[in-house]
Amino acid sequence: MNTSATVIDSSIYRDIFSTAAMRAVWSDETRVQYYLDVERALALVQGRLGIIPQNAAAEIAKHCAAGEIDFERLKKATERVGFPIMPVVQQLTALCAEGLGQWCHWGATTQDITDTATVLQMRAGLDLIERDMRDVMGVLAALAKEHRDTPMAGRSHMQQAIPMTFGYKVAVWLSGFQRQLERFREMKPRVLIGELGGAVGTLASLGERGFEVQDAVMDELGLGRPPIAWHTMRDTICEVGNFLGLLCGLLEKIALDVKLLMMTELDEVAEPAGTGQRGGSSTMPQKRNPISCAYITACAGVVRQHIAGLLTAMGSDLERATGPWEIEWLVLPEIFCYTAGALAQAKFMLAGLEVHPESMLRNLQITDGLINTENVMMALGPKMGREIAHDKIAAICVEVAKGKGRLIDLLAADAEIAKIFDRAALEKLLDPRSYVGLSAAMVDRVLGDDDAI
Repeated sequence: MNTSATVIDSSIYRDIFSTAAMRAVWSDETRVQYYLDVERALALVQGRLGIIPQNAAAEIAKHCAAGEIDFERLKKATERVGFPIMPVVQQLTALCAEGLGQWCHWGATTQDITDTATVLQMRAGLDLIERDMRDVMGVLAALAKEHRDTPMAGRSHMQQAIPMTFGYKVAVWLSGFQRQLERFREMKPRVLIGELGGAVGTLASLGERGFEVQDAVMDELGLGRPPIAWHTMRDTICEVGNFLGLLCGLLEKIALDVKLLMMTELDEVAEPAGTGQRGGSSTMPQKRNPISCAYITACAGVVRQHIAGLLTAMGSDLERATGPWEIEWLVLPEIFCYTAGALAQAKFMLAGLEVHPESMLRNLQITDGLINTENVMMALGPKMGREIAHDKIAAICVEVAKGKGRLIDLLAADAEIAKIFDRAALEKLLDPRSYVGLSAAMVDRVLGDDDAI
């Protein structure tokens, strides 16, 4: 029986709030393998440079496999030492023949290995994030194109404002992801840098060859070279967390819009029904709840709180921190896992999103023309002044609200307005489908940015 206490590893919830691929990136086995990948790179580089014997480098590299590590021993030793690197190195040393393991971890310190392994995990995690981001963007692009000209009500302060198109709304969502992808490209070379500095980062243990070793190790791992140690300067880790927080914020915005548009009174979109009774109620047979949207909202909320932990971890003391560093161990894996979960839910929800153009048109017409009064005002403005037109139409709207008549009748009956527009012209101005502005053109502009999708 699964005894996990968190939803990430729960046999019931794990594929709702995270993904198998992202969990694998942050698993004990993968983390330890990354520790060993760094030790392997260090040994091979130092062997090539003649800093350690080449036969020692080969022997060390041969045993840098997580499958050779006794995880129960590692657990007990980590509880005693406080960090897993020394116990991993001890086991690696013992696995090597003829005492050659004594050359492993040469000139490095615990945090060098841990931080570099974390960067390797982040790189793998970000690869998954980028793939899912692009998938979501592809779905959004298809939706925006399909509904480029589908009219719907735009809303301000939860009230109908003026018309727009559903494709425009989706293109607004997509534009946020395009900017996020741009941030991703800018961020990667800045944050995917390894760490190799020794005790306090000065590379004293490697002498004059410190930079040479550092550069070669980073090349071996495919990481950027740090200009100086960042043992207690945690901005790069925090930047990655904040990037994922922004991404979750974009997803949460979409989820909120979909939840609102799913309301019975609006019925403009619906999450995919899936199989069975997805979103069903235990007591109300008619209900279809927004399930994926709810999960996205939950994941985004937790990620947002965890980012505060990363910001706290930036307050690291002196050259090697006592406590703040460990905060990253707690929250960074969850930030990645919950972000992956939110993206997976968004992909499913958007790929099968049910769009109801007939409901959108119906909702455009429920005010019997009131949604288009800005159009009437802007048409009258050049003839009588915008402020005069605004106040006149506002007064007529009050009369409509009091039940004194239909908007079209009151507009047509106004003597000043009648001098400018006849009833047919007013009816045309009140048709919501005629006042979506440059919605379609803006969709085209967003979709035209092929490189951003």
